[in-house]
Amino acid sequence: MTGTADSARKASNDRQFTFSWGHTALEAEFTTAADGTLRLVRLARPGEPSSPVGPESTLPLLELTALGHGSGWSGPRFTGTAFGSRLRYRDHLSGSRADREWLTVELHDPETGLTAFVELTSPTGLPVLRSRVRLRNDGTRPLVVQSVSSLLLGGLPSPDALDVYRARNDWLAECRWYAEPLRDTVADINVGAHQHDSRAALVLTGRGSWPTDGHLAMGAVTERGGGRTWLWQVESPAGWRWDLGERAHGTYLALNGPTDAEHQWRVRLAPGAEFTTVPGVVALGSGFDDAMGALTSYRRAVRRPHPDHEGLPVVFNDYMNTLMGDPTTEKLLPLIDAAAAAGAEYFCIDSGWYDDDTEGWWDSVGEWLPSPRRFPGGGLRAVLDRIRERGMVPGLWLEPEVVGVRSPVASALPPEAFFRRDGVRLAEQGRHQLDLRHPAARAHLDKTVDRIVGDWGVGYLKLDYNIVVDPGTCTDGDIAPGAGLLGHAQAYLDWLSELLDRHPGLVVENCASGGMRMDGATLAVAQLQSTSDQQDPLRYPAIAAAAPTAVPPEQGAVWAYPQPAFDDDLITFTLGGALLGRIHLSGHLDRMSEHQLGLVRDAVGAYRAIRGDLGKAVPFWPLGLPGWTDEWLALGMRVPGGPSYVSVWRRGGEPELHLPMEGLGKDVRAEILHPSAPVAGSAAWDGDGLRVSLPRTPGVLLVRLVPGA
Repeated sequence: MTGTADSARKASNDRQFTFSWGHTALEAEFTTAADGTLRLVRLARPGEPSSPVGPESTLPLLELTALGHGSGWSGPRFTGTAFGSRLRYRDHLSGSRADREWLTVELHDPETGLTAFVELTSPTGLPVLRSRVRLRNDGTRPLVVQSVSSLLLGGLPSPDALDVYRARNDWLAECRWYAEPLRDTVADINVGAHQHDSRAALVLTGRGSWPTDGHLAMGAVTERGGGRTWLWQVESPAGWRWDLGERAHGTYLALNGPTDAEHQWRVRLAPGAEFTTVPGVVALGSGFDDAMGALTSYRRAVRRPHPDHEGLPVVFNDYMNTLMGDPTTEKLLPLIDAAAAAGAEYFCIDSGWYDDDTEGWWDSVGEWLPSPRRFPGGGLRAVLDRIRERGMVPGLWLEPEVVGVRSPVASALPPEAFFRRDGVRLAEQGRHQLDLRHPAARAHLDKTVDRIVGDWGVGYLKLDYNIVVDPGTCTDGDIAPGAGLLGHAQAYLDWLSELLDRHPGLVVENCASGGMRMDGATLAVAQLQSTSDQQDPLRYPAIAAAAPTAVPPEQGAVWAYPQPAFDDDLITFTLGGALLGRIHLSGHLDRMSEHQLGLVRDAVGAYRAIRGDLGKAVPFWPLGLPGWTDEWLALGMRVPGGPSYVSVWRRGGEPELHLPMEGLGKDVRAEILHPSAPVAGSAAWDGDGLRVSLPRTPGVLLVRLVPGA
């Protein structure tokens, strides 16, 4: 079925049946197994061969555990559950809406009365599947759910044939991908000798209120030799888990939101109550780059529309390696003038603008009122006026979810407006955490932002978050802290959406000490994503080159902080790292010579010349995914029907390198866009790739490749 509603009810308890669903870029086939459960037995791009597996080698469409209804066998996996073997197919509906296809499959457990709706969607023309599950208790007794899968995919090639990719994501060291054979983790136990699958699984989890602290909520497997790739993300603003394991000589993938075992997450479903999981997403491709291109296009298709994604204005932020949280009128005015002269279009005043406390502001924040001490005379509003006078949009940093323990807001709001456990208000690093499910917490933030945006005319908010709460909060409506955390995180995104509804021109940057909240759920609402707090310009390129794995280039904010003490090579190096992302300019531009400021203007000009292409481009990596200590790094952007762009960094090694690139043809014009100095390096197309020379380190080139020129 493609695009037509199918409301025919099928009685499936007594007979096997098969049905198909999909569109021009994705084919899915479902079949009932001998035990009566429905299985997804094929998920592929058109023309790809079917896996030589039957329904018994795949997984039920849904697995879940609940108190009194656990697993069917021991082990760390959430497969083989009692519910998974009992849920029976009842119905399915499919159709089209806007630019996507949808399918909802209804399953039912006659023993408890639980009904599950597996909701599948796919953007038309993309080989990407998104799945979430809605549970409804149609029984007569409460049910306490401990885990529920968002997406299950079985029948993948054997672990012997797969390499698995993960991305470490630490503060100041984000997006560090690494690969290994899946068989190194899921050992071959000789299934034939034991007549039983291995209980081993490769399990990755994200915990706490920083969902991407430790690893990105992503992963991939690539078929060794064949190249087929399955790339996934869990769209959770709180906890998540994914598993890879062996089943019937093949591999399965299970995507989950938070669970009881790892996140202290449980929900009680009273009769008639519902719960919906976070989404899980799988993108298919002929290789990692191809699958990442599909996932990038999917991320654009599902995010909140906003003019910022089209315009990509240049943002100057006064924090990184510059004012570092110490803004004053005296320091800001010359910096504002210099940023405007360099070509910035937004100017964001970062942390410290509210700090009027001689004891330090960390544990006193929450009122978000400007400091008279820092902004004498006309106050902060005079500085905001200066930004507008120089032709830029003013912005401010805000950490909305926290209230310092010394803040008047801590006693003004009711205790129920904060995270609590066992009746005790939580405190982390001298701060309390607001619970955005409570109307008083929400009203406090609405009043704050409406004052800043509506009254002061601020058009850009950098929303930061610098504490970690793990496992969460327990209010009167929660039975486990992980459920409270997920409820708050989803309420925060609802609040952010309503804020953007009220102020549609506002641009919001998502930040959590850099990239500790770089999850798909948040990226679908915010316009920009901070990629790191890394202050070393020589270490940032590894982050910048890998950031498009986590965020589309037009949303990925990359710092560019040239300094007057830098030589020309280092100035162009730190500027060049941001040109295939979202340039976030900083640095003491007001202290630069006219020559140095000219280098900054040239880089900003190069960015402005190509930014219209970045919102359509998909990433690729001519040298493979970047390593943290690689001497040469490369990131490419391919524009459908247009040119390609490649950024190349040299941090050491030989002065020349060949970058293999397929699909561009033999005749390609290579044009260096940055740096503007002709002696910086060279780039030439040699028929099957780009030969680059960078005689000095550190060195960088941004090259445009035009096929057929």
